[in-house]
Amino acid sequence: MRSTPSRRATATGALIAAAALLAVGVQSGTATATPGSAPGAVPAAASKADPGSLPAKLSPAQRAELISEANSTRAATAKELGLGSQEKLVVRDVVQDQDGTTHTRYERTLAGLPVLGGDLVVQQTKAGKTEGITKASRATTAQLKAVGLSADVAPAAAEKQALGAAKAEGSKQTEASKAPRKVVWLAGGTPQLAYETVVGGLQHDGTPNELHVVTDASTGAKLYEWQGVENGTGNTQYSGQVTLGTAPSYTLTDTTRGNTKTYNLNHGSSGTGTLFSGSDDIWGDGTPQNVETAGADAHYGAAETWDYYKNVHGRTGIRGDGVGAYSRVHYGNNYVNAFWQDSCFCMTYGDGSGNAAPLTSLDVAAHEMTHGVTAATANLVYSGESGGLNEATSDIFAAGVEFYSNTAQDPGDYLVGEKIDINGDGTPLRYMDKPSKDGASKDAWYSGIGNVDVHYSSGPANHWFYLLSEGSGAKTVNGVNYDSPTSDGLPVTGIGRDKALQIWFKALTTKFTSTTNYAAARTGTLAVASELYGATSPEYAAVAHAWAGINVGARPGGTDPGGVVFENTTAVAIPDNGAAVTSSVNVTGRTGNAPSALKVGVDISHTWRGDLVVDLVAPDGTAYRLKNSSSGDSADNVVETFTVNASSEVANGTWKLKVQDIASQDTGRINSFKLTF
Repeated sequence: MRSTPSRRATATGALIAAAALLAVGVQSGTATATPGSAPGAVPAAASKADPGSLPAKLSPAQRAELISEANSTRAATAKELGLGSQEKLVVRDVVQDQDGTTHTRYERTLAGLPVLGGDLVVQQTKAGKTEGITKASRATTAQLKAVGLSADVAPAAAEKQALGAAKAEGSKQTEASKAPRKVVWLAGGTPQLAYETVVGGLQHDGTPNELHVVTDASTGAKLYEWQGVENGTGNTQYSGQVTLGTAPSYTLTDTTRGNTKTYNLNHGSSGTGTLFSGSDDIWGDGTPQNVETAGADAHYGAAETWDYYKNVHGRTGIRGDGVGAYSRVHYGNNYVNAFWQDSCFCMTYGDGSGNAAPLTSLDVAAHEMTHGVTAATANLVYSGESGGLNEATSDIFAAGVEFYSNTAQDPGDYLVGEKIDINGDGTPLRYMDKPSKDGASKDAWYSGIGNVDVHYSSGPANHWFYLLSEGSGAKTVNGVNYDSPTSDGLPVTGIGRDKALQIWFKALTTKFTSTTNYAAARTGTLAVASELYGATSPEYAAVAHAWAGINVGARPGGTDPGGVVFENTTAVAIPDNGAAVTSSVNVTGRTGNAPSALKVGVDISHTWRGDLVVDLVAPDGTAYRLKNSSSGDSADNVVETFTVNASSEVANGTWKLKVQDIASQDTGRINSFKLTF
């Protein structure tokens, strides 16, 4: 624990969509291609994590003390961060490393209005020195000061728009469940006054509805929308005979795990239902016909998930506060889904087709509870790329819980929902080694993936986790055969599931924010790998290789299947709102012209990529635009491979990556630049 004075010394978020549901010789300045080993074949990683960087196991009381401490110094922290006089910080969560480093997560307000997308994480040493800040948005204090706080649009117009959006998705609601509230919308990049309206009721398939719609308070235009409902001795149906935590009075109340409770909705769709109780401590008979069986499965899943997070990651309860969430089973009739609602802090399970296959398997329970962990930490918005990462987080830790539990009837695997037979043919809901095997999920990142349903845009992150854990190619784990490809055809060597889970959890709780996208997730996990194992470790290299294996970022070096790579890995600082800078590679030994599909690998760190104009400059001075500036592009970093028709250019000569920052406040650097011929 860290004392308050030391800090003051420096301080001045559904399981399913619809259930129908290179080898390179690097030199200073330029680089040329030379033969070498396959880049993915990093040595087997046997190093141990830096103990001081591992999460501390905080009791609920210790966590509460840290939150109280952060609250007592939040005004000083805001001043240190340079926030405006009308901006205030609200503490959401605090986690701590074993060396006393704290990671405090804040929301922001402006003149009392919530700033959606204004969340940030402040990392401080044990002595109270600020080491790093991760922001969901890079908007400046000047930009926030410029936001007008008087609306031109009436709240009723915002409510009408929200109801229209909900109706388009099957809702029959005629009024909002939460009236429009004024907010500052920052998740889009440029801050603007808006309304947030929440529409309740039911969705088209019977799932509860919590549709959040953000409306521009000046024009009435819809800015964004996301769904707040995240789909997703006991004789159980899926885990066999297990021991359950119950109250002495024979109710499904786990007194050793935050009083976690399990209720029977008896096919209703509202309320909590009836707490399971009985005359003895035997629950269910392993069949779906016995109403207690689904309750036993859900209760066991909640217990195993609690134990996993506490014993592996040091988190006591979903929020870290020692309070158990509750479960509801037998929701609706023939309801083929399960979901998490942060508003009730609960998981809900349908009974499946014909009410014969309740969605209460161990991985489903872990998936749903993990939505709660995400909501209490990074709070990844359930839409776009952040929504896909939200879903993937639930799948990743569901696999972690399965392997941790090591239940004989449901051993750990890299399959999602394999026990509940959603498809009716014995196949799982999702596959982590090759997500596209389900017919809808994506194996790798591409520029439009944020437009895909979050259950399918989760595929690349699931794939990354599998590659980092087990590596590419064919492998058998616990009797299940896997064969994982990579987007560039190059191998990835895994570092083991435990290390992969450790890296993802620390990134989720200390690096990710509500607007984190795939590029930012790569940055966050690499930062964590560096903290835990060092920037020159096999683990760090493996994280980068696994991301490259799903088309996020470049390989640390090597030969692409498409040809010979020329790369420059010398960092070049990009002046803030200054002159253009270049990184050069000298291409030699080629015959004739460059290809019509020249690959240009770009790795740029920058705190607001919208400020950047990026060009490829050929040896004769011809410039090919790779990226324009954009005031609305608020994401971090440019980590991407561009394709250029350079067939009119002679291949040999000096090629340059030209980058210019055309706006103030944000800075960055070129990390690497490579061409593949």
